[in-house]
Amino acid sequence: MSLLNSFRPPYRRFLNLFNAFQSPILLALRLYWGYQFMQTGWGKLQDISKPIDYFTQLGIPLPAFNAWFVSLLEFGGGILLILGLASRLISIPLVIDMIVAYLAADREALKSIFSDPDKFMAAAPFTFLFVSVLILFFGPGSISLDYLIARFVEKRHGPSPAPATPTISQKL
Repeated sequence: MSLLNSFRPPYRRFLNLFNAFQSPILLALRLYWGYQFMQTGWGKLQDISKPIDYFTQLGIPLPAFNAWFVSLLEFGGGILLILGLASRLISIPLVIDMIVAYLAADREALKSIFSDPDKFMAAAPFTFLFVSVLILFFGPGSISLDYLIARFVEKRHGPSPAPATPTISQKL
C-alpha cells in the first residue's frame, strides 16, 4: 500500500463529514440573507418615493420603474431564497441587482476591489452579492423546495442524465 493510498480513507471520511454540513449551511445562508433581502425590499416598498428619489439622484434611467422593480425583486427574491424555491434562477437577477448597486451607489468601493479589498467588502452590497453567488453556484441544498420538487420529478419521470464528468470529490 502506497503512502498516497493510506491517506485516501481518512480524507474520504473528512470529505463526508464536511459534506454532511453543506445543506444545513446553505439553509442558514438562505434563511438569513433571504430574510435580509425580503426586509430590504419591504422597506423600499413601504415608502417607494425614497428609492425613486435616490435612483433619480444616482442618475439611474427610469427611476420609478427601476425602484419598483428592485423593491419587488428583493422582496420576492428574499421569499424565494427562504423557501429554497427557484433559488438558482432568482439568484441571477439578485446578483445583477447587487452589481448594479456597486456600479451606481458604491463605485468607489468597487474601484478599490484590488487596491483596498477591505473597502470593497465593507460596502453594503458585498454580503448580498456574495450569498447570491454562493446560491447560484452551489444551489439551495437538500433542505429546500427545489430539492423536494427535483425528487418528486425524478420519482415520476426517472433520474436525469448524470453529469458528463464527475466532480473531484466524487472521484476520490
